[in-house]
Amino acid sequence: MSLKTSFLTALLSAAVCGTAMVSCGTDAPAPYGVLPSPAQVEWQKMETNMFCHFGPNTFTSAEWGTGQESADLFNPSGMDCRQWASIAKAAGMKGIIITAKHHDGFCLWPNPVSRHTVAQSSWKDGKGDVLKELSEACREYGLKFGVYISPWDRNDPAYGSDEYNEVFRQTLESALGNYGPVFEQWFDGACGEGPNGKRQVYDWNLYHETVYKHQPDAVIFSDIGPGCRWIGNEAGYAGKTCWSTLDTAGFAPGKSPAQDTLNCGNVHGEAWVPGEADVSIRPGWFYKDSENDKVKSVSDLLGIYYASVGRNSLLLLNVPPDKRGLIHSIDSLRLMEFRSALDKIFASDMADGAVAEASSVRGGRKRFSASNILDGDYDSYWCTDDGVTEASVVVNLDGVKTFNRILLQEYIPLGQRIAAFSIDVKDPEGNWVRAAEGTTVGYKRILLADRLTTDAVRINIEKSYACPLINGFGLYLDEIMGETEGWDEPDDSGEIFAAGEPLVLDLGKDTQARGFFYRPKKKGADGCIITYSLAVSPDGTQWQTVFSDKMFENIVNNPVRQDVSFSGPLTFRYIKLTPLRTSDESTYGVAGFGILQ
Repeated sequence: MSLKTSFLTALLSAAVCGTAMVSCGTDAPAPYGVLPSPAQVEWQKMETNMFCHFGPNTFTSAEWGTGQESADLFNPSGMDCRQWASIAKAAGMKGIIITAKHHDGFCLWPNPVSRHTVAQSSWKDGKGDVLKELSEACREYGLKFGVYISPWDRNDPAYGSDEYNEVFRQTLESALGNYGPVFEQWFDGACGEGPNGKRQVYDWNLYHETVYKHQPDAVIFSDIGPGCRWIGNEAGYAGKTCWSTLDTAGFAPGKSPAQDTLNCGNVHGEAWVPGEADVSIRPGWFYKDSENDKVKSVSDLLGIYYASVGRNSLLLLNVPPDKRGLIHSIDSLRLMEFRSALDKIFASDMADGAVAEASSVRGGRKRFSASNILDGDYDSYWCTDDGVTEASVVVNLDGVKTFNRILLQEYIPLGQRIAAFSIDVKDPEGNWVRAAEGTTVGYKRILLADRLTTDAVRINIEKSYACPLINGFGLYLDEIMGETEGWDEPDDSGEIFAAGEPLVLDLGKDTQARGFFYRPKKKGADGCIITYSLAVSPDGTQWQTVFSDKMFENIVNNPVRQDVSFSGPLTFRYIKLTPLRTSDESTYGVAGFGILQ
């Protein structure tokens, strides 16, 4: 080898080595535990998406349709998916997921293996296709497109047999193979068949293979993933401890771990299955005229945001189109107010211009310095040497600042590792005072604090399962929601009854009613009624049965007031609601029970 060749080879080797050092470095921290896929990381960065529940239930005001509704019932008078997309975009959403097939089996696209679809309806003379219109609108507005397809089907005659698995496979192929990229496939685990209903053995391996065949980058949602998991409630909040890892062995969609496990995840869980917090902007999931005055307030939505995105989860906010096929102006206005509030809160970072110093920096190298938590670059981070799992970062602010929101981000591409941390602020005398504390960080953690005024903040990593990696930090002032914390906890309003104990209401005189309502305690505290019988009486002695074995649909996951209509007006003085099955074996809670007039 000539001297010249030898020199060029050495130079090339140094260049290759240098490139490797920049990309992964010999002293870069090793990954810890199970890791997210690139698609899961990009999914989490979306932060907020829109859910659209739309179908026959929109026209019947039901939450779970029977599957026997006429296809002609679905007939939106002025559907415009571009309106949905424009509102979602303006609200800061990154994607839209549509209920392509809910439990009633009705398909919003001409599914060739179903006889209960838009093709059988009179809408657009049977030539309409909601998935086509929405997927095109999403592409036009730069949004990602996702589909919800319920495996439970109250219409398909094959449901409950092995044949249905093939029907469902073809249903997935039809929905996922014809409308362009799908970022998330949503599998609902709900099934209200009851103890004597049809039992379908779902072939989840077949379903997942079908999804990945047509949409290899799709994140699959279910109770246990594999792409992302249900957060354990339909109120939009993750646990204050929230691991993105979950133990899934022995579980399946519809047969999930306990709800508090879903809410918090499992430390050292065997799979990366981050949480998705789904919640509706209204009490119910489908549009109802009666809920136009019950749209969540801006403060409610901010609380949900902090307890979902701010607790290492993604927020999936349901905004249901109305009978016209449009998002109602009340919902749209609230979304714009919500977006405006977020923009106002997060427009000014009180940590801008700050200088950060750490008690430990990996190898003493600038590449891992504390300043990285302030640079806004997602892929740069502060970390310590291996074995150093307790450390602190002091952030000296650019003057005295006032804030009540503290944001931290962990670099999750290398795993989730922080298990306990605290935040101190410096008082006027120069003493460090504890201001907030938490357990997990994950993709993003936002702590709600009392209003704090200081010129220095200290981040204390108190427990980490490997050297900590922090890639983001910010301080913000929320003057809209205020200092509220713990908004997602159940309260004690309402009464508790023994399971099976009837509720009897004396109206004082004969009264005509068109139905009744039942409202569980907040967050379903102390249990709620699932199935019931209902009777009415003129004298409290002779009873007329109105319903003998009826279900409050989806009330366990969404424990809000449910209104139930009679087949026609009834006149009575006494009404008796008898629980047949409750979510708690010994009790159920009641925050409201009365008649509809």
